[in-house]
Amino acid sequence: MAIDNAGVVDFISIDPATDKVVLTIADHLEWDENTDDHKQLLKEKLNTYVEFIESGELLEKYPKAKGREVIVSVVGKYPLNEEAAAFYQQASSAIERMGAKLQFQLGASSEDDDA
Repeated sequence: MAIDNAGVVDFISIDPATDKVVLTIADHLEWDENTDDHKQLLKEKLNTYVEFIESGELLEKYPKAKGREVIVSVVGKYPLNEEAAAFYQQASSAIERMGAKLQFQLGASSEDDDA
């Protein structure tokens, strides 16, 4: 499961430190000359997550989410470029309007594992 599988929610968990529900998107793609394509894939994936939350499917499939704040966390293998950072700001505002939060977290790449 990953960003290029738009119709699937990748991971659902409860963060034990914050007691918030975390819906995770795994983003393995680099922000390069295909930024527009990458943004489109991310937009489609985020729309799936928004629909999952707004439709009540989150509570249906994961009852532990009831009464908890929801975080949509994108774990990226590569850092954001300037255009991607601007996209995240816009997407974050839209997701906050529906009562959730969006965050980006840079995950460790395979090259880091060799260090």
